[in-house]
Amino acid sequence: MSLATRPAPVVDNWNRPFWQACGERRLILQRCTATGRCFFPPAPVSPFTGRPEWEWTEASGQGELWSFVVFHQNYFAGMKDEMPYPVVMVKLDEGPFLLTNLDGMTAADARIGMRLEVRFPGGPEGFLLPQFGPVEAPPMEASVEAPVGAAA
Repeated sequence: MSLATRPAPVVDNWNRPFWQACGERRLILQRCTATGRCFFPPAPVSPFTGRPEWEWTEASGQGELWSFVVFHQNYFAGMKDEMPYPVVMVKLDEGPFLLTNLDGMTAADARIGMRLEVRFPGGPEGFLLPQFGPVEAPPMEASVEAPVGAAA
């Protein structure tokens, strides 16, 4: 698989901050200032109010696998070597859905409802494409047990 051969995103005035943040390995979303709800894809107005009252906010990068399909048809020449490949819909913890691909797992490993986290493994023409993989287990902390009978 080569992310470098994928089609490059079309950048416009509304999604440019999103792609710049991805280039810094950060996931950002627009948040409606009237409702506090996040939305995606980037747009000039809030889908909740129809007004241009929104701000960019840092997303957690976490969500759950909501749905997926496996593409067997070659729709994009730059992805031919990846076929068949899954296209997944992730429901971000902040609320919006994001269509993306998996990183570090196959469609056979995918389970609806599983926790996923964003990764930025690469992309075409200098872009970093947000993809999602299984949530990494947090590192184990060394525990220090108090001797029996010791005061807590």
